[in-house]
Amino acid sequence: MSAALEMVNLAQGAKENVVGNVASIGYGLAAIGPGVGVGIIFGNGTQALARQPEAAGLIRTNQIMGFAFCEALALIGIVMGFVYQ
Repeated sequence: MSAALEMVNLAQGAKENVVGNVASIGYGLAAIGPGVGVGIIFGNGTQALARQPEAAGLIRTNQIMGFAFCEALALIGIVMGFVYQ
């Protein structure tokens, strides 16, 4: 009887481990979006600065705001892994 209980406990532990691993993989996939977004923001900002250097202050401000919003999405993604455990 104790061997059966050990098997059940082992299966439950494996299930919890798999759920944790899936949450890590999910966050890794979710971090791709903000990473691409930040690349697009700074790439297009650099092009805008090259084309219109007199608007540098406005362009930089918009870049920083876009960066902050993208990083907020990444932080929300990391928190959701803990919330839904």
